[in-house]
Amino acid sequence: MDTATHMLRTGRRGTLFEAQMALRDLRTSVERIDLARSLAWHDVVSRYRGSILGPLWITLSMGLMILGIGVLWGGLFRVPVHEFVPLVAVGIVFFGFVTTTINEGCDTFVQAAGMLSQTALPMFTFVWRTVLRNLINLGHHVVIVGAVLVWAGLWAGANYPAAALGFIFLVINVAWISMLVAIISARFRDIPQAVASVTQAAAIMTPVYWPPDRIPEKYRWILDFNPFYHLLQAVRAPLIGKAVEPHSYLVLALMALIGWGLVFSLFANTRRRIVHYL
Repeated sequence: MDTATHMLRTGRRGTLFEAQMALRDLRTSVERIDLARSLAWHDVVSRYRGSILGPLWITLSMGLMILGIGVLWGGLFRVPVHEFVPLVAVGIVFFGFVTTTINEGCDTFVQAAGMLSQTALPMFTFVWRTVLRNLINLGHHVVIVGAVLVWAGLWAGANYPAAALGFIFLVINVAWISMLVAIISARFRDIPQAVASVTQAAAIMTPVYWPPDRIPEKYRWILDFNPFYHLLQAVRAPLIGKAVEPHSYLVLALMALIGWGLVFSLFANTRRRIVHYL
């Protein structure tokens, strides 16, 4: 098949051209990040329109859950409450951000089907929309973390620069995972259920509600090969006065490089077909 016939039948102009168009989409979305921020803010406002406290209802319910788990499970694990509550508070807040962003990422393109079919907006805009929406919600929940750190007397000894570095790694990795599930979910509508099952299993296998140092040495591999553990510990450990294991940064850096490389390649190859999937 000659080149002209291939282009006529597939609409493709070659791998290099598709990569250039995907890069253009990414660049344009960054230049118009205000649009993604506006869409994200609209999502948050519209979800709680008519409510007096709005997203603070989630913050209140999360605070009660942290208090209940912190007191009860702290007693079960025989860990002092002032040590266990900060562990659980930071764990629930940031792990919740990770799982919610990934789960909602499945619907990124599906929910934007109307806009994608009628406008020429960059597709990455809707990925940033999902991430920014959950960052806004995280901003409400961070109040709990701050209050718990002050109550437990850990705020003065927290390593905030290390926590900020870990949070940057967390957002970068969660963004490409959200993009990945968004692309696959546009084609296969069973993926959201599969992703929800994976995140539920991750919540059990990741030390969100239990101290990581309580796991027996022979099961240590569960943590070492658990990407969610490294994502969480990079933020939580510095905030509760502990050091981040050096290999966690290496794992997160490799995840970001390999993950974004694979996702960008997948996006370049499917960009023209995503709208048709919807």
